[in-house]
Amino acid sequence: MSPEPWDPGLQSERTRLAWVRTATALAAGGLGAAGLGVRSGASPPAVAAFVVAALCGGVLLARTHARFLKVQRALHEGRPLDDRADALVAWLGTLAVVAGAAVVVLTA
Repeated sequence: MSPEPWDPGLQSERTRLAWVRTATALAAGGLGAAGLGVRSGASPPAVAAFVVAALCGGVLLARTHARFLKVQRALHEGRPLDDRADALVAWLGTLAVVAGAAVVVLTA
């Protein structure tokens, strides 16, 4: 008898909370940095990069429930997980924060 591919513990819930923390950090950090950039006269590319980060965080946050259900179904059915789209959005948001910070530092 082969073991189930998933553990009935709370791994999926912890992963969901990690995605929520990541999305919230991108959204709130991006909005805060963009607002601070506008008030302090930062260059438009820097502000735009922070806005992109905030949008990526918002998209990830909006997709949290759908992603959780998709992961649960895949685990229960023994299918491989495909979260490349969400990982790409998270990567793009993180890259936008780095780009915005680099522009701020280089133009200061």
